[in-house]
Amino acid sequence: MTDLKTLREQLTEVDMKIIDLIHQRQSLSKNIGSIKRKAGKPTRDFMREKQVLELATSHAEKLNMEPDVIVDVMQLLIKSSLKTQEKARVQAEGQGSGRSALVIGGAGRMGNWFVEFMKSQGFDVHIADPNANGETENTFSSWQETDDRYDVTVVAAPLRESASILSQMLDKARTGLIFDIGSLKAPFKETLKQMAEKGMQVASIHPMFGPNTDLLTGKHIIFMEVGSDQSLEKVQKLFESTTAQQIKMSLDNHDFAISYVLGLSHALNIAFAKVLSASGEKKDLLSKLSSTTFKDQLGVAKRVTDENPHLYYEIQYLNKFSLKTIAELNQAIQDIFDYVDTGNEADFVAMMEQGKSYFSDV
Repeated sequence: MTDLKTLREQLTEVDMKIIDLIHQRQSLSKNIGSIKRKAGKPTRDFMREKQVLELATSHAEKLNMEPDVIVDVMQLLIKSSLKTQEKARVQAEGQGSGRSALVIGGAGRMGNWFVEFMKSQGFDVHIADPNANGETENTFSSWQETDDRYDVTVVAAPLRESASILSQMLDKARTGLIFDIGSLKAPFKETLKQMAEKGMQVASIHPMFGPNTDLLTGKHIIFMEVGSDQSLEKVQKLFESTTAQQIKMSLDNHDFAISYVLGLSHALNIAFAKVLSASGEKKDLLSKLSSTTFKDQLGVAKRVTDENPHLYYEIQYLNKFSLKTIAELNQAIQDIFDYVDTGNEADFVAMMEQGKSYFSDV
């Protein structure tokens, strides 16, 4: 009978072979990405992904293996391949060769994401941020210290600071392509329009992902034209080589939609976390007892509470639609309380059926 040590050694050998095969797969994927670029084909091929998963599932079933496990593994490998191909494409098709970019707020988390993204496209990137390490010649404590010579300027500061920065840029008639990445547009919507009217190259975007994102597949970026179609097209072109889904939206409609997409989801998870923290129950105990729903919600709430609370306050406070959305959430909670308190099963069920109907149409 084979002993435990021998079996573990054999298992280690298999693990190393798996890693070698993954490396081989990555190399093949990189070559495939190069052929796709030369042929003008997109990075992501949904039909091919479907074929890969179906083949893997079929093979797993022949081996009497759990198909769900194999699908999970293959999806991770597909994601890794897409990330490899996307990064290579961004570098190969980069818009920044010989051009310069300034990222205001580049020491922040999303600001740093744009610093690295612009660098990957070949831009000579400078940072303006009071929290940045000012020891290098490419770093400034304030954008006011920089020359007006940048091809692209990304305003990635907090919302109220971005409003002030854009207003000052309007006064100075700053040149080059300028775009903000704010989660709300109301604080500087009129300033953006005035900049466009003045003939400045300006646009506005909202990346619907966080700073830890390393692959834009499945991610959305909202693009808003503020009076200059050419400027918006230039900003969109920066993301052309990625697999992000580009969505064009009216600047005027943006904040209303965000009051639900961000405002509602943030408020719900902040409230969820507050109830738990005030419950007096140990976090580890609740996690051990958790259902699938609770565990999933716990993960989402943790991601929300890990974010910058000042930014999340701005997203609520500076959006004129937020109070309406929060009031609707408050009413829904009150309705649930009333239904349970009075034993109103019919209306409780009707509320859940209404939600089910909504999601069936999404």
